[in-house]
Amino acid sequence: MPEVRYRPVDAMKAPRFTGIGSFMRLPQVTNMDGVDAAIVGIPFDTGVSYRVGGRFGPAAIREASRLLRPYHVEHEIEIFDHLSVVDAGDLAVVPGNVQASYAVMIEGLRPILEAGVVPLAIGGDHGITLGELRAVAKRHGRVGLIDFDSHTDTWDSYWGERYTHGTWCKRAIEEGLIDSRRAVQLGIRGSLYGSEDRGAARALGLHLIPTEELLRRGVDEVLAEVRQRVGTGPVFLTFDIDFVDPGFAPGTGTPEVGGPSSRDALRLVRGLRGIDLIGFDLVEVLPQYDHGEVTSLLAGTLLHEFLALIALRRRDLGEVLNAAPS
Repeated sequence: MPEVRYRPVDAMKAPRFTGIGSFMRLPQVTNMDGVDAAIVGIPFDTGVSYRVGGRFGPAAIREASRLLRPYHVEHEIEIFDHLSVVDAGDLAVVPGNVQASYAVMIEGLRPILEAGVVPLAIGGDHGITLGELRAVAKRHGRVGLIDFDSHTDTWDSYWGERYTHGTWCKRAIEEGLIDSRRAVQLGIRGSLYGSEDRGAARALGLHLIPTEELLRRGVDEVLAEVRQRVGTGPVFLTFDIDFVDPGFAPGTGTPEVGGPSSRDALRLVRGLRGIDLIGFDLVEVLPQYDHGEVTSLLAGTLLHEFLALIALRRRDLGEVLNAAPS
C-alpha cells in the first residue's frame, strides 16, 4: 500500500477561505498512522487569575492560519515535503475542573505520543502545560524546557489554589517533569508582588533571561546561551503569547508592556534549529481582546515556525544518516 502522507489543501485548487476550519486547512484526522506531527486544541481556560477567554483561542488561531503557506522562506524548506501533519481536533476538557481536564489531556495525548508523533497544542491558558508535561513524561521522562513568557509561573498558589496558569511551572518541577538544569525562561518582565518572586524561580533551578537583558544582548547572543543551557536530549517548548509586546499581540489574558516585537519572537524561534524538540504549545490567546486577528495570526505563524523546526530536524538527520559510510 502507498504511504499515507498528510498536507494542507492546495490553495491553487480551493481558495483559502473555503472549507471547515482546521490549522492551515490540514486534514482532520485522529488516527496517527503515517503522521509525524499533530495539531491539538486544548481549550481549557479556567485556571486563570485575570481574563478568561483562551477557550476560544484554538478556533481563532485555526481561522487565522488559513493565510499560511507551506514553504518557509528563511529556512528554505517546504515543510510538508518532510512532514505528514494533521489537525487532530480539540480535547474535550472539563471547564472549571483542572484535575479532570489534566486527566483528559494525558489520555488524549497518549496515543499521539505513543505513535512517535510530535504534538503541537493550542491553548487555552498556560495551566494546560502541566497536563501536557505529565503526558510527555510517560514517553520521554524528564525533559528540558524552553519557556517564552513574561511571567515565571512559579507562584505556589492563588487564593489557596495550587493548579493555575501561574503555578504550572513550579508544580512541573516538583513532580519531576522538568529538568530545571536544562530549563530557560525568556522574556520575563512586569511588576511583581515582591522582590522575592524572581528569586523563588531561580531557587527552583530555572535560568531567567528577562526582557531587558534579552533586548540589550540581542537575539544571537541569547540564542547561544539557550542552546548551551538545554544541551542535548528532549526539550519541550512552550510559548505564552504574552511574551510578545501587547502592541503586537493585544489579545491575551495578562499583558505586560515593553516586550519583544513579533519579529524578535520569530527570530528567536527560528534560531532553535537542531534542538530535539519533542513537544510544543502556544497558549493564552484571547480573541475577544484581539484586533484584526493580529494576535491569532502571530500565534498561527509561530506554530508554522514550530512545524518548520520539526521538518528541518527530520531533513538534517536524514542527510546525516545518508552521508554516513555503510
